[in-house]
Amino acid sequence: MENTTGHPTLKRGNKPQINNPVAALNKGWPVNDLVAPDNLELDFSHSKIGDVYLRTLYVSGYPRFVSPGWMEPIINFDHSLDLSFFIYPVEGKSILDDLRRKITEMEAEISTDLQRGKIINPSTQAKLEDAMDLQEQLVKGAERFFEFSFYITIPANSLEELNHLSKRVESTLGSILITAKAASLDMENALISTAPFGLDKLSVTRNMDTTSLATTFPFTTAELSSDRGVLYGINPQNDSFIIFDRFELENSNMTIFATSGAGKSFFVKLEALRTLMLGTEIITIDPEKEYEELCKAVGGEFISFSFSSKSKINPFDLAQIREEGENVLGLKILTLHSLFKIIMGEMTSTQEALLDRALVNAYRDKGITQDPATQIKEPPLIEDLYKALIGMETADALDLSARIEKFVKGSYVGIFDQHTNVDITNPFTVFSVRDVQDAMRPIAMFIILDFIWTKVRREVKRRMLIVDEAWHMMRYKDSAQFLWSIVKRARKYYLGITTITQDVEDFLAQDIGKAVVTNSALRLLLKQSPAAIDRVSEVFYLSQGERQLLLAAGIGEGILFAGPHHAPIRIVSSKEEYQFVTTKPQDIAERKKT
Repeated sequence: MENTTGHPTLKRGNKPQINNPVAALNKGWPVNDLVAPDNLELDFSHSKIGDVYLRTLYVSGYPRFVSPGWMEPIINFDHSLDLSFFIYPVEGKSILDDLRRKITEMEAEISTDLQRGKIINPSTQAKLEDAMDLQEQLVKGAERFFEFSFYITIPANSLEELNHLSKRVESTLGSILITAKAASLDMENALISTAPFGLDKLSVTRNMDTTSLATTFPFTTAELSSDRGVLYGINPQNDSFIIFDRFELENSNMTIFATSGAGKSFFVKLEALRTLMLGTEIITIDPEKEYEELCKAVGGEFISFSFSSKSKINPFDLAQIREEGENVLGLKILTLHSLFKIIMGEMTSTQEALLDRALVNAYRDKGITQDPATQIKEPPLIEDLYKALIGMETADALDLSARIEKFVKGSYVGIFDQHTNVDITNPFTVFSVRDVQDAMRPIAMFIILDFIWTKVRREVKRRMLIVDEAWHMMRYKDSAQFLWSIVKRARKYYLGITTITQDVEDFLAQDIGKAVVTNSALRLLLKQSPAAIDRVSEVFYLSQGERQLLLAAGIGEGILFAGPHHAPIRIVSSKEEYQFVTTKPQDIAERKKT
């Protein structure tokens, strides 16, 4: 072969043509000779196996911070590449000794610059901060130390194509601040290092702690896409579509955290609209009347709750949950206990026992007992409970009756003191509580959620329940526990629950809030405020790059977690969809003008 590079070329002799490998093996041919390539040529900056040209690059420089899916540009490179990682655990004591020496050297350098009146080298200052932070983590045992090697072999059909691809790969790596160089004069060892032998012949390593190393895994693309489902958005790193069906995950629940105006309601309405077209029933608890326009556009039913509203739900109602021959009174009384703990506040053990007796008496006065046959009768109202408490004529019972008197003949009359007259029959149903006073919203949301849950259990079908501003329910232990119990059991009833909140601290202040997140296979993080980012990072185990992404995210940008995978997302909509799901006041005002 003519050498056109001006460098020596090493040729490994051609092996004889083998037409029948099995016969050759039977004749005593070594396996290595049978699987070896016909010829191998090693040049200064590339190698050649058969008709394929190869060049191996080693990564020599990494950025200080990495963003989510930082390896996606090279993993999704539009040409086949062979990538190889090598990870070597390092003894902690030797690293701590080296760190201590380096920290001392950098502190001495900074001290000397200050004494001489020089400006401190910002690079030294940054390195010192990183080294001290790593030292602290290693001492605590929160981090371990490793050496990491990263090699890339590029195949091509010609030398010209190989040179072109090499420049593209180096440019792609450079765009994410990674420096790669060709393993010149060592192409044989470089080729072995990326072959499936598990041998690192180059040994070009970089020190990494556990957290930094973890950002390289899983070693897969961050694409979240499947053959069926709805479009959730676009992955801005590779412009791929994020498409999947939430009901095919381990559970269908979703939690959404974002600051006000980050696009969370826009996203939820967009998903609801697209999911509705696939035959899923949508039920929404809407605290701010944001879903009214969308509800009208799809021919849904908009149910508004207020003191003067015609729509009523009686929390004592048994008809919604009753099945023939089933005793549901005990279950209903347990739910009412949780509701009245929210309404009445703290109670002593004696008062809880009196409340239980009063609830039983209220049903008994209506002829309803533990006998399922009696549970078809008209249920009591809160007024009946009030009378039952007064009739006990004890100080504790009178105290409890005083706490609910405003719902019977005070300022809160009219909201849930009448018999139920609504039902969920429309594929798109919205329960609005905007006109309910702030103090009453957790109570109203609890009653509506209980009403929806009983409907869900009676008739199992594919449904999605949206609980907007879920932090209202997290304000009280009992309402939070009730929401958590539904989230935990939703999968069994083909229900996917979407909980939305902008008040991250309130939602995650309780362990129940964290449990809701844990039991949600889908989690969407949009733009976060600096005050909340530490809490969010702790719960979702965000890297430094992911923190920066969420702090700097624009409207409709963030990170979507789907099961064990996650990817950055940019929410997109068509022009027709936008006019129904937008929540911008200027867009709504403009639409009303037209």
